[in-house]
Amino acid sequence: MARVTMQPQGSPAQLQTPPNGGAAAALLAAGIGCVALGVLSVLTSVFDSLSEALKFYGLADDISGVSTLMVVVWLLSWLILYQLWKQRQVNFPRVLVVTLILIALGLLGTFPPLAKVFGGG
Repeated sequence: MARVTMQPQGSPAQLQTPPNGGAAAALLAAGIGCVALGVLSVLTSVFDSLSEALKFYGLADDISGVSTLMVVVWLLSWLILYQLWKQRQVNFPRVLVVTLILIALGLLGTFPPLAKVFGGG
C-alpha cells in the first residue's frame, strides 16, 4: 500500500506565521497600565502633595488624576510597544505571563493595606 503524504501548497512566504507583535503590544500595555494604577494609588496615599496635585476634578478627588495618568501610561506604552513589535513574531505565552503578573501587582497596589505598609493611608 502506498503512503500518501500531504504537503502544504504555496510558497514559504505564504506559509509564514503572521506577526503577533501588535496583539502582544496591546496585551502588555494593558498590564503596564494596571501596574501604573497600582503604583499611583500607593503614591497618592503616601504623599499628600501628590494627592493634591492629582485632583483634576474636585468631586472625584485624586482618582481623577490617577486614572488620567494611568490611561496616558497605557496609551504611551501601547504606542511604543506597537511601533517596536508590529512586524515581529514575539513569544506570546511569555508576554501573557508578564502581563498577568503586572495586572496582579497593579491590583495589589489598589488595596489600602499596602499603602499603610509604606506609611500612607
